[in-house]
Amino acid sequence: MKRVRTGLGLDVHAFTAGDHVMLAGVRIPHHQGIAAHSDGDVALHALCDALLGALALGDIGQHFPADDERWAGADSRELLRQVAAMLAGRGWRIGNVDLTITCQTPRVAPHAGAMRQAIAGVLGLGTGDISVKATTTEQLGFCGRGEGIAVLASALIFQE
Repeated sequence: MKRVRTGLGLDVHAFTAGDHVMLAGVRIPHHQGIAAHSDGDVALHALCDALLGALALGDIGQHFPADDERWAGADSRELLRQVAAMLAGRGWRIGNVDLTITCQTPRVAPHAGAMRQAIAGVLGLGTGDISVKATTTEQLGFCGRGEGIAVLASALIFQE
């Protein structure tokens, strides 16, 4: 009998001075950067939380604390690799993931294919198992005012 679990992750980061953002494993030129201890990839952080949540393993901050210098400037793709390894080590496989990126800028659509490829490469999945979509908040709230980015991620994992 196949066992199936789902997880949900949400992450938010503020903009700061900079010339690019890392988003779903892709470096996007931008007139601002992301305030964060690691590379600030809010999409991969939300995805890590979704995967960890699926197995009730806590959240990304418990495994990669912001006050631990080992993670200063860390590539979030490596954090995602480690989370995927935790699941695999417990006998679980990732079925699919779905991300919704909320921001006014940068524009996500031109980069969505590269984001799907980046995530698929880290997780060893096909791009058909990865969904990346974006929305704005019609200039409402902190995302709408251009103060930051929020990402909601869901993941399905299974055991056979």
